[in-house]
Amino acid sequence: MEAKKPTLEDVGRAAGVSRATASRVITGAHRVSTMTRNRVWHAVEELGYHPDLAARALAKGRTEVIDLIVIDDDATRVGSNPYYSRVVSGILSVLAGTDTQMRTHVIDEPEALTRLDDVARTVGVGALLVNVPPPLAARFSARCDRVVSLGHSAPGVPSIEADNAVGAVAAVEHLYRTGRRKVVAVHGKPNNSCAIGRRSGFRLASVEAGHEPIGAEGGFCLEAGVTGTQELLAAHPDLDGIFAACDLTAMGVLRALNESGRRVPEDVALVGFDDSFLASVATPAMTSVRQPVEHMAAMATRALLANETGPHWQHIEPAPLQIRRSSAAA
Repeated sequence: MEAKKPTLEDVGRAAGVSRATASRVITGAHRVSTMTRNRVWHAVEELGYHPDLAARALAKGRTEVIDLIVIDDDATRVGSNPYYSRVVSGILSVLAGTDTQMRTHVIDEPEALTRLDDVARTVGVGALLVNVPPPLAARFSARCDRVVSLGHSAPGVPSIEADNAVGAVAAVEHLYRTGRRKVVAVHGKPNNSCAIGRRSGFRLASVEAGHEPIGAEGGFCLEAGVTGTQELLAAHPDLDGIFAACDLTAMGVLRALNESGRRVPEDVALVGFDDSFLASVATPAMTSVRQPVEHMAAMATRALLANETGPHWQHIEPAPLQIRRSSAAA
C-alpha cells in the first residue's frame, strides 16, 4: 500500500503551529517570525511535504504562475522606479490571454538570503530575477530549475541583458564629439551587473579619448543623481558633460545642475541610460541609451513558459543611443 502523503496539517502539527501559519510560511507571506519560519521549513523537509502548486492555483482560478523576484535596498521605492514597471509590462504582454498569472516578490536587500530560500520552494512555472546578486542567483538557480536573470549573472544562470558596456561607450563618445572637454559619470551600485558594464564602458571610452575616468558612486535612484552631481561639481567645477547610470539617476543630475545654476545643454551636456519615458518628459528632452526592457522581460517570460532555459541560455540585446536636446553641442 502506498504511503500516505504528508499534508499541510501534518506540517503544522510537526512544527507546533496552526495549518494557517504553516500555509503563510510556505506561500512566502510576511509577518511570520524567523523562528517559526525555520520550524515550518524543517518540518517540510523532515516530512517530505511538497506543496501542490497546481491544486492551489486551480482553487484560486488560475493554472500557472510566473514569479517576478525583485531585490532592492529600499523596497518602498520599487513602485516609483520606471524600470520595474517596464519589466512588469513585458511579462504581462506575454501572459495576456493565457491562464498564467504573475506573482511578485519585492524583497529588501537585508532579507534577501532568507526570503529567496523561501520563495525558491514555491516557484510555479519559473522565476524572473531582477537585481538579484550573482551569488544569490546561483543559489536560487540550484533550487529552482526554471530561472532567468534580467542582467548578467553567475555562471550557469540563464540571463538576458542589454549591451551595457557598448551603450556606455556610445554615450561618452557622443559627448566628446559634441565638443565637451570634461565628461564625468554618476555610476550605479558597484555590485550590480548592469552598473558594472556601464562603468566599464565609461572608463574605456574616457581613456580612449585621452581623459581620466572621473565618477561618483551612486545607485539607480534620483537621490544618487543629486548627491553624486553635487560631489562632482564641488571637486570638478569645470565639468561640462555627465553620463548617468540610468534615467532616474539622470533626473537627479538635472535637479542638482538646475540648483547650481548650470544650464543643460548650454553649460553641461547630459546622457542617461534606459530611454524610459523619463527621457522624453525631461526638460530638456534627454539623450539616453536605449535599453529594451519590455522586450527582454517578454523574451525571458516566453523562454520560461516554453521551458527553453538552461545553463547556456544567454542573450545580449543591442543598446543604441537615442539623441535628444540634453546633449546638444556646446
